Formats: sequence, structure tokens, C-alpha cells
Amino acid sequence: MSGDSGDSRDNGIDPGVPPSGNGCVECEAGGGWWFHLRRCAQCGHVGCCDSSPAKHATGHFRATGHPLVQSFEPGESWYWDYSANELYEAGPELAPPGSHPADQPTPGPAGRVPVDWAKVLRA
Repeated sequence: MSGDSGDSRDNGIDPGVPPSGNGCVECEAGGGWWFHLRRCAQCGHVGCCDSSPAKHATGHFRATGHPLVQSFEPGESWYWDYSANELYEAGPELAPPGSHPADQPTPGPAGRVPVDWAKVLRA
């Protein structure tokens, strides 16, 4: 992945910006739930993945043009480039934390995930 040297902000990455929180910004505001989380590498916005009911990470890309997200799941460091439709196994280290808390359930958040969540995701 380019951006490992020089000014990475030129390619949609600002390594100094922390994540917006521990959950999807829009799901938290609207009382929704998510399957997995993605973090915008440019502004830190945390949104839910395309397997989640609301797909807020993709919505953020469409609204802002910020092309790169990094997984915000514990133990994952890969990036997705929406502009190129390409996966990168690794990239620049972003400001901590690198994931939601390990004790936060997936899907999440606790108390808002429907009992039939797996069926909802397949629909």
C-alpha cells in the first residue's frame, strides 16, 4: 500500500487522527446495531461494515470521498480502498486505539443486537 512514506494524508490517510469512538457513529446515534466495524483512515469516523444492516462505513465514503478504511476489529489491521475496490493486508499504523475493546461483543453493541441477528444479516 502506498502511503507508508512521505505525507500519507495525500492518499487519504491521516495517522494522527484517533477513532471517533468504540462503535458505529450513526448506529449509536440511532439506536442501531452492527456486525463489524471499519475506521476511516482519513478522519477517524467509525462506521459499520457492508455485512451490517446499515452499511454506514460505505455511506461515509460516499458522503465524504474518504477512500480508505481499516478494520476496527481486534487482531485485524487490513485496509479496504473503496476507490480502487482493493484490499491491502497492511498499511500505516493509525492513532490508538486500533480496534474496539476486545470485550465489546460482535455483533454489537450489547443489548441492541436482535436474537435473530444471523437471519437478519442473511436477508
